[in-house]
Amino acid sequence: MTTRSDVELRVPADTAYVAVLRTTTAGLAARLDFTLDDIEDLRMAVGEACALVLRSASPGSDLTCRFHLGTGVLTVEVGVDAASAAAPDLDSFAWQVLTTLAGDASVSVDEGRFEITLSMTSELQDATG
Repeated sequence: MTTRSDVELRVPADTAYVAVLRTTTAGLAARLDFTLDDIEDLRMAVGEACALVLRSASPGSDLTCRFHLGTGVLTVEVGVDAASAAAPDLDSFAWQVLTTLAGDASVSVDEGRFEITLSMTSELQDATG
């Protein structure tokens, strides 16, 4: 059984649409009472994740972004259809930036699909338990 996304956006796999996903990320993080710094970190992390997956996108495919909202936690899955995708170099500068900004990040390359999942817990949630 798959879990239901709280919000799902599907846009053309083109860098011109990344701003839409970054703005949605900021709005949802604000709804979860993330700090301004955390919101900006998430916006940048989603932008980095999009840049990584878009390099492998099949022509004419969509960039999909699923947002899962929890109590003080936002998980974002960014993915594309990719005929020949390889996992990013986990020692690369781009991946290090991504994991620093998001707190938790993972990658999945499976059955013609390339996805990066990011998760961040708000500072307020961390402080209260």
